[in-house]
Amino acid sequence: MAVIVVTGRGGAGKTTTTANLSTYFAQAEYRVLAIDGDLYLPNLGLHFALDNVKYTLHSVVKDPNMDPEWAIYKHKETGVYVMPGSSRLEDVLGISGQRLREIIENLKYKYPLIFVDSPTGVPFDTLPAFEVFDYQIIVVEIERSPIYSFETMVENEVLKLKALGDRFGLDVGVVINKVREAADVIDKIVEVIESDIGVPVLGVIPFDDAVPESVNAGIPVLVYKPHSDAAIAFKEAGQLTEEWIFGSSTQR
Repeated sequence: MAVIVVTGRGGAGKTTTTANLSTYFAQAEYRVLAIDGDLYLPNLGLHFALDNVKYTLHSVVKDPNMDPEWAIYKHKETGVYVMPGSSRLEDVLGISGQRLREIIENLKYKYPLIFVDSPTGVPFDTLPAFEVFDYQIIVVEIERSPIYSFETMVENEVLKLKALGDRFGLDVGVVINKVREAADVIDKIVEVIESDIGVPVLGVIPFDDAVPESVNAGIPVLVYKPHSDAAIAFKEAGQLTEEWIFGSSTQR
């Protein structure tokens, strides 16, 4: 299975969500691979302290003869297999989204579950790879949205990105991140997403200072501070995502 994680705007926590959901499944003994699919502004490697490695996704994209396994690293603290990207300008020039699609398609045979961190907004540079995905998770941040306009936020972000997933036949879910609002406000937003739009809300993650601390440490918060509010919420999101993807079966 391959899951693409997307968001409508920067800073929503898309990469944090990718890192922590991958961590949940690795801790549950799935063989899971997290790929930095943001070809031009990759930062997934930072979340696993893999931002200064010899080989990256970009190395494999540029050299079709390179074994992709050379650019995959097992994160010691979480057990997640990670393919980070390169932020060097010379590496990102001339990158092919079609080549990314081929890499993901080939790796699906070795890794039963793959999470791909996408670019912000409509991920045009990753678009060719959408043909090999099975699921799409949309990460929404409401902390910077006026409460009275959250319906517009939902329409602008969730509906637009859901339409992209629908175009490729993907099952679509939503994670609400960096939540500071009262429970009744969140309940209303969840109702709009699930009832009016018809997609499941897989997680509601509170704003938590432990998250940036974990990024600085290079260990996702689910393992870095497992008793923090965000970690508990990500664990619950992982459980819902596991049921959403696999149901009662175990494919590990």
